[in-house]
This record gives sequence, structure tokens and C-alpha cells, in this order.
Amino acid sequence: MTGTNLLILIALSAIWGGSFLLLRIGVPQFGPVSLIESRLVLAALFLGIMALAMGRNLQWRSRWRHYLLLGGINSALPFLLLAFSAQTLSASLMSILNATTPIWGALLAAVWGRAPLTRTTGLGLVLGTAGVAILVGFDAITLTPGAPLAIAASLSASLSYAVASMYARSRTQIKPFDNAHGSLWGASLLVLPLALMLPPPSMPQSSMWGAAITLGVLCTGIAYLMYFRLVKEVGAAPALTVTFLVPVFGVLWGHWLLDEVLGLHTLGGSALVICGTALVTGFSPRTLIQKRIQR
Repeated sequence: MTGTNLLILIALSAIWGGSFLLLRIGVPQFGPVSLIESRLVLAALFLGIMALAMGRNLQWRSRWRHYLLLGGINSALPFLLLAFSAQTLSASLMSILNATTPIWGALLAAVWGRAPLTRTTGLGLVLGTAGVAILVGFDAITLTPGAPLAIAASLSASLSYAVASMYARSRTQIKPFDNAHGSLWGASLLVLPLALMLPPPSMPQSSMWGAAITLGVLCTGIAYLMYFRLVKEVGAAPALTVTFLVPVFGVLWGHWLLDEVLGLHTLGGSALVICGTALVTGFSPRTLIQKRIQR
């Protein structure tokens, strides 16, 4: 991993960690559905401009079912669930719960019989589950009305991401950029009826539109391009380190900008979730360093 790639990795983690902060800021004025529709449309338009510049064709006529399905489970559903959670949960807690996506992926692979659980994977699942239990059991926010449902929604969003990842891997003939671009248009179409039925509770302030634009263009459109560049240049395994860094930035942004309280349970629970995720994904810093030295 070059210095440039390392900077991209850190920047991407900071951007995705900040998305939870922006959800917390934007949801009260936009409402969950309108904010997510704005995020999807802005991201789709941005990638649409990029696609025109690169001369890429979505082949919508032959792939529209695929884009709608992928958009539903990879963007529309998880984005809506996270926006719903943002009405109650802190940005810190949401970012940590989001790191359970690879753990859900391992469970799904085991249930479907594609990848039997090893001891290492099993230990990772136990650690990840323990981390979530500590976060949920000792966080004062869980005592607020609606918190259990919001926590379930955040974990369901991670599950949806895991399902989408497994589905996307089964469609290897479609390039990652096309999947991202097409699925964002598909997700926009799926959320549009809900957005028309559930408009914002009031006219959002101009500053809130800045948050919505940042969430759509930066945290979704530009972030997708950065991630795809990482996967292409350093491979999927090193790019997975973003999974471990996003909660770190999510917690930092929440504490720094929203004055969210950091307790020992936050640090301990997040450490267990990150360690569990590392074990489940098979991520090993030593192995990556050795591979770089051998090259």
C-alpha cells in the first residue's frame, strides 16, 4: 500500500465515519425518508456525471431488475434503517454497530453452506457479539424510548449490507462502478414513493441542505469512487481495513462535534467488535506487511 493509498484509506474512513454524524444532523429537519432520497439522488447524479465523462453505459434495459434489487438491499433499505436509528441513537453507537457487517456475512455464508465456520471465525463471532452486548447493555441511551427498536434497525442495516455483498459477488460480470451507479438509481426509484408520502416535517434550513449535499455527493458518490480505486490498486483484503477505521472516526466525530459521551463501555465494546470483525474477515496486518516486503 503506497502512501497515497494509505491517505485515501484514512480519508475514506473519515468520510464514512462522518456519514453517521450527518444523519444525526439532517434527520430532525428532513425526516428519515426525505433525507435518504436526497442522498440517493445526489449520489446517483454525481456518478451519472462521472459515467458520462468516462463513456460508461449502464445497460439499464437488460439489467434494470439487477439494479433495483441491489439498490434495494445495498442502499435503500440500509440507508432508511440507519436514518430511522439516527432519530434515537448516537453517531458513535451507529458507527460501531455498522462494523458488524462482515460478522453477518460470515453467519450468512455458514447458514447457506458456502463457508463453514472455523475456530477463528467462531471466536470472531463471539467477540463481536460480546462487543455489541456491552455497547447495548451499558450505554445509557438504550434506556430512552424507542432505543431497542433503533438498535435492531441499525443491526438490520448491517445485515442488509452483508446480503447485498453476497449477492453482488454472484454477479461478477458487472463491473463495480456500474453496480454502484445503477444501484443508486434503482434505490432512488424505490424510495421515491415513500418520499412523496412522507415529506419533510418543515422546510429545512439552508445549512441543512449543505449536510444533505455532503451526505450524498461526498459520503456516497465520491466515497464509492475512492473505495473502488482502493480495491483495484491494493486488493479487496487491504481495502477491508476501512471496516475497522470507520467506527474510530464515527466515535471521534460524534464526541468532538456532537459532544457525545465516551465511556469505558464504548471503548471496550468497540474494541471487541473491531477485533471480532478482523478475525471473521481473516485480516492480518502481519500478513499484509510480509506480502508487501516479498514484492
